[in-house]
Amino acid sequence: MEPEKERTGRTPKKGRKRRRLPNKLVGASEVMRDRWDLEERQQPEAKKACLSTILLSDTREITHGQLCELLKYAVLGKSSVPKPSWCQLFHQNHLNNVVVVILQGMSQLHFYRFYLEFGLLRKAFRHKFCLPPPSSDFLADIIGLQKKQIIGDLPKGMEGSLPSSSSEVSINLQNDPIVKKYGSKKVSLTRCLLTKEEMKTYHFPLQGFPDCENFVPIKCCGSITNNSPLFGLDCEMCLTSKGRELTRISLVAEGGCCVMDELVKPDNKIVDYLTSFSGITKKILNPVTTKLKDVQRQLKALLPPNAVLVGHSLDLDLRALKMIHPYVIDTSLLYVREQGRRFKLKFLAKVILGKDIQCPDRFGHDATEDARTALELAQYFLKYGPKKIAELNLEALASHQELEAAGLEPRNTAEVVQQLNTSVLECLDSVGQKLLFLTREADATEISSSKNCQTIKCLSNKEVLEQARVEVPLFTFSIVQFSLEPFPPNLSEEMSKRMKIKWMEMSTVYAGPFSKNCNLRALNRLFESFGPVLSVTLTLESHQPHLCIQYEVLEGAQLAIESLDGSLVEGTCIKVQRPVTELTLDCDILVNELEQDSENRGTIYLSGVSETFKEHLLQQSSLFLGLEALILPKDLKNGKQKNYCFLRFKTFGSAHRALGILTGKNWKLKGRHALTPRHLHSWLRGLPPESRPPGLRVIPPPSEQEAVQMLNLDHPKIAAWRWGRKIGKLYHSLCSGTLCLILLPGTER
Repeated sequence: MEPEKERTGRTPKKGRKRRRLPNKLVGASEVMRDRWDLEERQQPEAKKACLSTILLSDTREITHGQLCELLKYAVLGKSSVPKPSWCQLFHQNHLNNVVVVILQGMSQLHFYRFYLEFGLLRKAFRHKFCLPPPSSDFLADIIGLQKKQIIGDLPKGMEGSLPSSSSEVSINLQNDPIVKKYGSKKVSLTRCLLTKEEMKTYHFPLQGFPDCENFVPIKCCGSITNNSPLFGLDCEMCLTSKGRELTRISLVAEGGCCVMDELVKPDNKIVDYLTSFSGITKKILNPVTTKLKDVQRQLKALLPPNAVLVGHSLDLDLRALKMIHPYVIDTSLLYVREQGRRFKLKFLAKVILGKDIQCPDRFGHDATEDARTALELAQYFLKYGPKKIAELNLEALASHQELEAAGLEPRNTAEVVQQLNTSVLECLDSVGQKLLFLTREADATEISSSKNCQTIKCLSNKEVLEQARVEVPLFTFSIVQFSLEPFPPNLSEEMSKRMKIKWMEMSTVYAGPFSKNCNLRALNRLFESFGPVLSVTLTLESHQPHLCIQYEVLEGAQLAIESLDGSLVEGTCIKVQRPVTELTLDCDILVNELEQDSENRGTIYLSGVSETFKEHLLQQSSLFLGLEALILPKDLKNGKQKNYCFLRFKTFGSAHRALGILTGKNWKLKGRHALTPRHLHSWLRGLPPESRPPGLRVIPPPSEQEAVQMLNLDHPKIAAWRWGRKIGKLYHSLCSGTLCLILLPGTER
């Protein structure tokens, strides 16, 4: 990594002492920045704060609360508040300042529509995320000035360290995700079952899906009622040459009686017994003769036609069994958590049931114990209802455990809740610091009246920028707010449509000419080898046939152009190019800039990966130093893994070396450096669909006068360019070790 450039900040004014923060944050929003690992150089011993967002979901979405958690963590550090659950922060003690810049009236649509104009944002800011729609008081949300949460009754088995039900604090139940989904009244058994749509979403095996062709359906001819029998199920797996395979199955009936507990010999060679999780060793499995088909047969015989299977992350168990069952309760989804996260079975067992499972002194997990625990959790939910669960405040208790894991001992859950509800202003006050708030006088909010906030009201955005360059280096935490005139709704809608069309056209290639007797099936296979294809159309408008291929990802189209343009295919020299429209005239420049995007540096795209690619990669991980993440996209309809993936490495050099290996003769994959940031994938899915086919369009040129009017200072393109330069000036005035976040709240998202 390149050693961080030292900048000499302005000398603090008398009486203002700059404090070195104990922790580092690179936060989440539309565009973020860390000022550290931009290029691969040898890093000297000096450490720098950095962020890993590998744990973040593919939707690249975070809540205002999660953003607030990170901001508080940056101010106080792990000694006072829990670590963020969705990211990892390293060397937090090297953080000096936090600066939040808000561009009111600007959204992610403006960033991607005028991507080339935002040079600094795309090159220096490595992390990009989505935020929910802004509330009436956006600033209050992100710094935690919301109503305080409170807690009530406690789970059995945790009374020693947590307050009793007579505690003065209680919970706002309406905001609990369990109450939001199920309501506050008790629910029936059928209400707890996963719907078919939910099973699709969470990749449960379903009949008729391509990846479940050889799965065995459990005969279910009975109707489900509130009296249908529940069975707890848990499986243990090992890693074989073909992927994960079953090594143990446990089935527990109501009342806790174990009705099936079998060891299973996998069909393929075992490469890792995963003993620390499964408890299975080579010695245990050697004498076993039971096979997968045997336990499938036993399970079908044991289960009645109206049986309901209960488990924790049950989709994995059913896939290991290669069986399909339509009636399931998954306790990892029953006990709903925010942002799609899930509570661990061990945690729920402790706080709900008051019992310890999966203890570290035991040899692996006990499948029977886990199956019985999942069953008891489902029974508890049915007996006491969502309101009782919500009153436990599971999120606060999870944070309590995080603090204990970090070697800290909060006195009680009320203390944990108080920590969770502490605002950024209160965090700053606890360390003797103030928040600097710079804004236009007309845009001042209730934050500016807070006693721990030093507000500087300016007459214009220009004055805000000038004051920020002087004052921001003197404060530990600063918020700089600019206000832009929002674009008319019709203009924003038109920009969205054009953005969707532009991306579709850039992901489309025309190839040819081909002979009239060309082998279309072979040509389809050839173009599909570069990436997932949405459509292939034979074009007969030209003298000789051409193909129009629309790819799902930009990398597939670019790889096809780079690999086939000017090459011989079926004895003919073909040309592979994008359609020429007013939206693709600058695509070569745009592709080059996308490859240089800080979020893409160190990321490679691969096509032709199989379902066992992950296991093969892990087996030869020593060849791929610096590998941070393997991103395997799945089909949203059937849950099947797609034939392409992204690998993210710590440095560009590591990524480049891995690309050479993976596209060599031993792996036989096709790939290149990535072009599309993960955030862009999720954002494009949210745009309105556009059915216009790609191709040449001739638009009458505007008159000279109209062209001049389009390029006046109010034009969105010019505005984007000007604001990109202003942010650059503020960026370069910041001191070394500063975390900077740029928020583009927009009007809807």
